[in-house]
Amino acid sequence: MKKNIIVIILSVILLYSNTAAEGGNLGLGIIIGEPTGFSAKLWATDNTAFDGAVAWSLIGNPGERNFNTVLHVHADYLLHNFSLLEVEAGQLPFYYGVGGRIKFQNKSRVGVRVPVGLAYIFEGKHVDLFLEIVPLFDIIPATEFGINSAIGVRYFF
Repeated sequence: MKKNIIVIILSVILLYSNTAAEGGNLGLGIIIGEPTGFSAKLWATDNTAFDGAVAWSLIGNPGERNFNTVLHVHADYLLHNFSLLEVEAGQLPFYYGVGGRIKFQNKSRVGVRVPVGLAYIFEGKHVDLFLEIVPLFDIIPATEFGINSAIGVRYFF
């Protein structure tokens, strides 16, 4: 089973990699904040992409020492506006989108995400840095609003 997963991952990387000097369509990296973990982004067109993360969230009161760590998985569809903010080097698109998340805990949560952020794409397009704020609307187990925010970095193959 592990061998099949590795073959699939390598096939996807090779399929979406760009052999030119510029970075490819698939980026892998880290996300830090709420949640913190591993991030991926796959460009579908020049201004649309899919992103996701497998990460961890802390649950507990800041004044207490007994925090619990829970698994957080999310995926989004993103639209990018490259003309809103001009920079001298690289690119700085504003992005927004919609997605979903599952937070695995005693009473797991399932909800809708609405990410809004900025991504600085370095010249050569191998690396991007991003900052995002994400309003959340949990549907299961109860209707509840929340917010996530994070920064991250990804390397594109």
